[in-house]
Amino acid sequence: MTIGRGLLGRDLALLGRDLALDLGSSSTLIHQQGNGVVLDQPTLVAVDSASGHLVAAGDDAVEMLGRTPANVLTVRPMVDGVVTDADLTQQLLRHFIHRLRTSRLIRPRMVVTVPSNVTPVERRALEDTALNSGARQVYVLEEAMAAAIGAGLPVHDATASVVVDIGGGTTEVAVISLGGVVNARSLRVGGDDVDEAVVAGVRAAHDLLLGERSAQDIKIGIGSAYPLAEELDLRVRGRDVSTGLPKTVTLTSTQVRRMVEPAVLQVVDVVKAVLDICPPELSGDVLDNGVVLTGGGSLLRGLDERLQRELGVPVRVADDPARAVIRGAGACVDDFSALERVLVTPRRG
Repeated sequence: MTIGRGLLGRDLALLGRDLALDLGSSSTLIHQQGNGVVLDQPTLVAVDSASGHLVAAGDDAVEMLGRTPANVLTVRPMVDGVVTDADLTQQLLRHFIHRLRTSRLIRPRMVVTVPSNVTPVERRALEDTALNSGARQVYVLEEAMAAAIGAGLPVHDATASVVVDIGGGTTEVAVISLGGVVNARSLRVGGDDVDEAVVAGVRAAHDLLLGERSAQDIKIGIGSAYPLAEELDLRVRGRDVSTGLPKTVTLTSTQVRRMVEPAVLQVVDVVKAVLDICPPELSGDVLDNGVVLTGGGSLLRGLDERLQRELGVPVRVADDPARAVIRGAGACVDDFSALERVLVTPRRG
């Protein structure tokens, strides 16, 4: 009996642990207090169009892309970092949280990240989603601040830190000092827009229709934002627009770079805009410390080199940049007392 009570106590402690949530347009990541990142899944659901019930979520839904029967739709319930379908987003979160064996009796506190330019209505929609998914309190943390903490930047120091977080739907740029955001801008352009640019570019150049997964493979395989020392090529299969038959073409990294240039240029411009209004007292810090890139979009080849050339300051990619935001939010969960001041006053369920 003693062993049983001990196991029960340990399980209850596990079930009641607080959570950090990075609910992005492309991926959903959850950090559990003391356990680190325990879930990393695509923000995608497959839903029965007649009943509205969830059929699959995350990786299981990705496997169904382009292969579903007429009555099953694959949907992204988050677009540009905000909730576009509250019901589906709640079903997605409940599904993921249930997989973590989170108790309905011991509801966790939850830290959720939001873009810096999110409207009050959009922020409330995300808070409501978290509360309805089982949280007892919801704290909000700006994505740029979370990314800076997750990248190990000295956010509480008097020196300036500049972070550029490029997610699936948004790009967050912020100058941070003394535990607060000095100035920031959010651009609703991210990795998803690069994928869409590839789809449109290949269709225009080769009359070839690509799926979402093929566009991502091209971006990862040969995409770049700056000329490469050795240019790459890749054979790509899709459907010929005019005949409807399968077709194979060869793309080069130079071609793909031209396709994604408009999206890359928007990122460059928004970073320039933030640095242009940086207070003079902090500009010297930027020259010394440079800019840190986070988010999955920062993995585009040559993006750091392109920004360094355009900005004239050092630019580096953070370690494991795709998880910088969830690491920062998770740090707040693991040590509320030390980092609570960077969080927005909680809402309670």
